[in-house]
Amino acid sequence: MMFRRIAILLLILTLSAFTCKVDSGTHSLTVKVKETRNSDGVVQFALYNKDGSIPDKQYEKYYKMLTAKISNGSSSVTFNDLPTGTYVVNILHDENENGEIDKGFILPSEGLGFSNYQSIGPTNRPKYSKASFELNSNKTIEIKVIYM
Repeated sequence: MMFRRIAILLLILTLSAFTCKVDSGTHSLTVKVKETRNSDGVVQFALYNKDGSIPDKQYEKYYKMLTAKISNGSSSVTFNDLPTGTYVVNILHDENENGEIDKGFILPSEGLGFSNYQSIGPTNRPKYSKASFELNSNKTIEIKVIYM
């Protein structure tokens, strides 16, 4: 009788191990951009995970970077296998696909954007603390393209 109980208990434990969802500790982040001024070039999506890493004018401090074509003024990418943590996304509408922020006289001539920002200016410069968000599950965010 005791052997039978142990066998049933082991069977239950084995079956529950196969049916329980195991959290892998990684997540996906989908980033969407809408309303680019044209469909020229690509959108460059830079993901940051360290305080003090933005602004990053030369794109040297990013954690991961992806680019995507633009279709009908929209573009999106998905970063996969991201550990739980704090992140910032910076986008560039790279119209000439040179991987750089092109400037006019002083201001950028291509569109930029940061997570949690609706505008950028002398009194509203990008800061990691303001642009950051927590990622602890799969998430989708939308970033506004800002043209100066």
